[in-house]
Amino acid sequence: MITYYNPLGGVSLTNEYFAGLVGEAAQHCYGVAGMASSSASDSIKSLILGKNRADKGVRVSQADGKLAIELHIMVGYGLNISSIVQSISHRVRNEVETATGLKVARVDVCVDDVIDA
Repeated sequence: MITYYNPLGGVSLTNEYFAGLVGEAAQHCYGVAGMASSSASDSIKSLILGKNRADKGVRVSQADGKLAIELHIMVGYGLNISSIVQSISHRVRNEVETATGLKVARVDVCVDDVIDA
């Protein structure tokens, strides 16, 4: 649960909301072939709920009022991984800060697989 306070009171947002927001932003970036499972629980959720979950491979945590985001992705073969990672980082940061007003401390993008697209 991510919580922040404003003059009117506290606002709490679930980790699932942030994971879905981040996952959707990342999947719409050029070169991303899909999201990779970051843990065993992700793998089990994929089996039960289906392959194309927006929050697959996403972890969001909060420290000192700022968010730390970790993404696990698959990219297409033959593409510039550095450019893809930079694009994802900028887009995710922008989407989260625009949608929530919270600051993003860092976006860690892990390329777990390169597939033939």
